[in-house]
Amino acid sequence: MSDLPAYLALASSRPELFRNPPGAAFEILLEETEIHQAEDRMAGLLRQVGAPAEWAQVGVAFSDSFVLILRDAVRFADGSLGTYLRSVPPEGSFPGVVVLPIWQGHVLLVRHFRHATREWHLELPRGFGTDPETSQSARRELAEEIGAAEIQLSELGEAYPDTGIGSSRVAFFAAAIGSFGQPEKLEGITDIVPTPVAEFERMIRDGELTDGFLLAAYGMAKARNLI
Repeated sequence: MSDLPAYLALASSRPELFRNPPGAAFEILLEETEIHQAEDRMAGLLRQVGAPAEWAQVGVAFSDSFVLILRDAVRFADGSLGTYLRSVPPEGSFPGVVVLPIWQGHVLLVRHFRHATREWHLELPRGFGTDPETSQSARRELAEEIGAAEIQLSELGEAYPDTGIGSSRVAFFAAAIGSFGQPEKLEGITDIVPTPVAEFERMIRDGELTDGFLLAAYGMAKARNLI
């Protein structure tokens, strides 16, 4: 069940999350009369397809220390009202980080089991941000996940992983690594896999590497001639 009072308090304390730029195709509505009108319209549409009407309730749909999910009342481009779900960063969070580590001409991949997909993936070291300085978060991830030392970072830029649902930003880096150690097994990482760059690129072409963060980091590094 969504929490409308908490939602309106959030809109007051964090107005940047609720801004409506000129020409916005989805205008967020914060007047309670309009919110209820949007809820009523969406509830009717949900009933028509046999879905629960409570899925139309505007407010804080879910919140913990990692994710904050909102259901907004919006006015669509054609003037109709409805609701729209999105994920925003919890207050006080920092951008996540992804690092493409290179050691002696090899990309250091990590074999990682992911709870969401219930599968093993070959990925790059990455994690939630823990510092306002993203380079510090990147160094921490490299040290924790692969025991990296003698790290030389190159900034690749920032990106939004999925603008369709979330507004969290991620900072990308390439890193020259002098040495590495053991994988962080508590996080589901079983192996560090040094992979020659040519083989790494072949694996991308053949669809063997499917992690979106990895593919983005590779494209950003390639555009800067860092790989």
